[in-house]
Amino acid sequence: MIEPKVKEYIARSPLNVAISVWKALFLREVISRLSANRTAWLWIFLDPMIQIAMMVFIFTTIRMRIVGGINTPIWLMTGLIAFNMFRSTGKQLQNSVNSNKALFTYRQVKPIDTVISRAFLEGVIGIMVAIILFCGSFLFDFGMFPDDPLMVLIVFFGMWLMGVGFGLITSVVSTLIPVAGKFIAILMMPLYFCSGVILPITIIPAEYRQWLAYNPLLHGVDAIRLGFAPYYHTIPELSLGYLYSFAFSMIFFGLVLYRRYSSRMIQA
Repeated sequence: MIEPKVKEYIARSPLNVAISVWKALFLREVISRLSANRTAWLWIFLDPMIQIAMMVFIFTTIRMRIVGGINTPIWLMTGLIAFNMFRSTGKQLQNSVNSNKALFTYRQVKPIDTVISRAFLEGVIGIMVAIILFCGSFLFDFGMFPDDPLMVLIVFFGMWLMGVGFGLITSVVSTLIPVAGKFIAILMMPLYFCSGVILPITIIPAEYRQWLAYNPLLHGVDAIRLGFAPYYHTIPELSLGYLYSFAFSMIFFGLVLYRRYSSRMIQA
């Protein structure tokens, strides 16, 4: 008598399933980001380069060669790259749920999985862009090695965490309330100016500057400049602890929202 073959199934822990899902989603995000069109990978680097070039041209035109004690190109490049780490991560995470709804038919894939995989991808891309731009700056004779590389890495990580927390919250809000996405996009512009990216905050009177210091992004932008030049004239209220505390608070609140509204986000 021939015995029927019985397929053996290996039980996997929830963590192993989650890691497999994250790997698959990460590879999917890489392919979709780099193959959206023929020049998708090129624009990842061109976008910050164009911003830096435009700002350098404007500052050169008005003959402002030194800002806060460091060269204008370095001052602009560090601020733009640090802020873009936050902005790019938050923007991509905000759209992560809506752009991956077809995958929720698989019970292993949860909304939070799409956010986690995209967050790691944006962190990798942000670091690669920063390294290439900093190395490329030496070709134009304004390159500068950071005086405190550890501080620069800590700031990059903190700005990435801010983007993750912001993206977690906005992805829930924009999924449940689609019109909210437009207001969130408008919010980026005042943040851009209030974070000291293209305007030195130290020129603002102290009585008004103390209100701007409540913006955690300002601390990250100024701290990365201090990491490149210890003589940089930073704001007296500078605190990396405040940046990280705010980032972790946003991440915690975002995870609570996902825990509460995950099922509604799938059905939205």
